[in-house]
Amino acid sequence: MTEGNILKNLIYFAIPVLIGNIFQQLYNVADTAIIGNILGDTALAAVGAAAPVYGLMIGFAGGLTNGFAVIIARYFGANNEREMKKSVALTYILSAFIAVILTIGSVSILNPLMKALKTPDEIIRDTESYMRIIMLFSVITIAYNMLAGMMRAIGNSKAPLYFLIVSTFVNIGLDFLFVKGFDMGVAGAACATVISQGVSVVLCFVYALKKCEFLIFRKSELQWDRSLLADLTSTGLSMGLMYAIVSIGSVILQGAVNSFGTSTITAHTAARKIDDIFMLPLGTISMASSTFASQNYGAGKMDRVKRGIRYGIIISMIWSAFSVLVCVLLRRPMIQALTGTTDEAVIATASRYIIWNISFFFILGILLVLRSSLQGVGRKLVPVTGSVVEFLLKILAVAVLAPKLGYFGICILEPVIWIVCAMIVLLDYYVFMKHTAGRSAVLC
Repeated sequence: MTEGNILKNLIYFAIPVLIGNIFQQLYNVADTAIIGNILGDTALAAVGAAAPVYGLMIGFAGGLTNGFAVIIARYFGANNEREMKKSVALTYILSAFIAVILTIGSVSILNPLMKALKTPDEIIRDTESYMRIIMLFSVITIAYNMLAGMMRAIGNSKAPLYFLIVSTFVNIGLDFLFVKGFDMGVAGAACATVISQGVSVVLCFVYALKKCEFLIFRKSELQWDRSLLADLTSTGLSMGLMYAIVSIGSVILQGAVNSFGTSTITAHTAARKIDDIFMLPLGTISMASSTFASQNYGAGKMDRVKRGIRYGIIISMIWSAFSVLVCVLLRRPMIQALTGTTDEAVIATASRYIIWNISFFFILGILLVLRSSLQGVGRKLVPVTGSVVEFLLKILAVAVLAPKLGYFGICILEPVIWIVCAMIVLLDYYVFMKHTAGRSAVLC
């Protein structure tokens, strides 16, 4: 990605990632649609109540491994094979350590967490059953994100896509088998997700072993390098904490949603799924921008870094306009198709959330591209600061907006957060541009 047409590089890299993200999202959409249509609104609400906690785990794991991949991409762009291989080896060790800690910690706090979030009595048992299975096998989630992240770091975004497509179809098939055929309820959907993710991990590892051997470390490459370990840890944790802080805020926010009852939980679950689907391309272009910025920063090509950011923002604006148009016109049939509900109250509540959120995608697109690109060039503090601000605003919403404005307070919260965080990141981007004007990056 350090040579050739910038727009073409971004698009060619982003398209497989986008398709992969769509299929990854189908894991959750398939669970939602199958549970909603086969088991009903109460079971769907149980999975919906679990979603923020699941998002916290996935967000931290994905952010952490993407942070490791940023360092690998930087050395790959600089053609520094020795440091890249050392980075790969340490990534395996750090990922394994985090997987163990995450599994033990998440399982131990599951029950008190669900109670603290005011999960309704009629769904708490199913919610815990679903999450316990997912959490016990969090090592699989981390392993896939690690392997896929390393492949993308070297510019290979196609291989993880192919394996994810296979595992997604496995997931859908197992969903029907376990939920309907074996009558396992929401636990069956969780088992299907875990097994299908395991398939993608195996496929990624076999491919890396045969086609990208430098992504499978040797014992000689596992060296104690305090500086490199600190760089990997700080970058990984900064990105992981960024997503985790945001997700913790979402978990707290879910407590406010839960207090409005099962009907609102069902509506919010459907709206969030639709919102997440249309948000995928924005997340994808931000990921492409991060890898592009990291490789070109490592190669010392600052002009390409700046132009890549501009192209990323332009693509985000185009997608945001398309998303607003589609969701305004088709939100009702999308909600019904996803949930199987005919409850007008559920449809109206979900519609309100969708309209308010997607209308502000233009701001979100700028925020995501700038934040990811700044992380790609090693600026770690401001993105995390923005996440802390988001966290605090979500707490404020639970304490003030939700009690005073009801569910409408939840609907307007994220647009407000995006505006505030975009202002913070824009300021840091201006400082970065001024600091690097006329200079080339130097990879230490």
